[in-house]
Amino acid sequence: MPEVDANDAYATLALSIKAWGRELGFQAVGIADTELGAAEIQLAEWLAAGFHGEMDYMARHGSKRARPAELRPGTLRVISARMDYQPRAQAGWSVLGAPDQAYIARYATGRDYHKLLRSRLARLVQRIERAIGVFGHRVFSDSAPVMEVELAAKSGLGWRGKHTLLLARDAGSYFFLGEIYTDLPLPADAPIADHCGTCSKCLAVCPTGAIVAPYRVDARRCISYLTIELKGAIPLELRPLIGNRVYGCDDCQLACPWNRYAQISGEADFRVRHRLDQAQLAELFAWSESRFRERMAGSAIRRIGFARWSRNLAVGLGNASASVAVLDALRSRADDPSPLVREHVAWALQRHGI
Repeated sequence: MPEVDANDAYATLALSIKAWGRELGFQAVGIADTELGAAEIQLAEWLAAGFHGEMDYMARHGSKRARPAELRPGTLRVISARMDYQPRAQAGWSVLGAPDQAYIARYATGRDYHKLLRSRLARLVQRIERAIGVFGHRVFSDSAPVMEVELAAKSGLGWRGKHTLLLARDAGSYFFLGEIYTDLPLPADAPIADHCGTCSKCLAVCPTGAIVAPYRVDARRCISYLTIELKGAIPLELRPLIGNRVYGCDDCQLACPWNRYAQISGEADFRVRHRLDQAQLAELFAWSESRFRERMAGSAIRRIGFARWSRNLAVGLGNASASVAVLDALRSRADDPSPLVREHVAWALQRHGI
């Protein structure tokens, strides 16, 4: 680009990038600078409080997470993209109110989103290269130490809600984020104002009180952490509070008024598979490991493995009604080969007086 026209040229390119992103299926694209000094201080305080639990990688890559140029040398801007994922599924509160059903976070009822987002971002890179030639870049989709929400907020895609997720006025919070770190000096977008106001519904609804203050989550109490990240036994005092949530938790999103504007995704990969939006706990607990691997192929759920999946279901069954189907399911795996599963099954049976 001729130096004399550089600013105008990059401004035009930024507009084109946003248009190309929408053509590729992203609902919004924004551009952020890389100044994350304030966020780095907040992250250090969060880590010092131990709120990351067993997620050692959060501490291991703490500073790099807040310094994009350390992760991808030469980075000047971050292109942040949003893709809505809300599937057409059984209503969340309806499933949560049916204790014999399994609640699975809606983002995980379809196929794993990582490959799809990376593929679309890679195609966006290719489209940029066709326009200007090769440029420095690196693509991310929840795949490295990246402050996704902070960068998306800086790029004007939304604001950080009190539950710490990104919120957009036209989409709520049911969306995935992906990034392109680049050395292109594109004009950065302005952030938008916080629109949570005095609302505190997400704090009030959290089953375990994990949102300890506005914009601050203690992951050690978060059901998403407990059912996905935690490798060992779920703390006894938290098991009854988990209810029938067996993979992740959407309560703070379900309660958020902004999600009345969330759109149903048209992406085929995000459609519900295997009736995971309304399956019975006993039905899922009856799966063998081979069945689990087969059914969860291509799913984000598969990464936690069969033992943790079974652990979560055992907790759900312990919180379910003491029906014949529930008790038979638990008894059938009382001698499970996994000590982790056996311990949670024993707890569940004890909950039912057995």
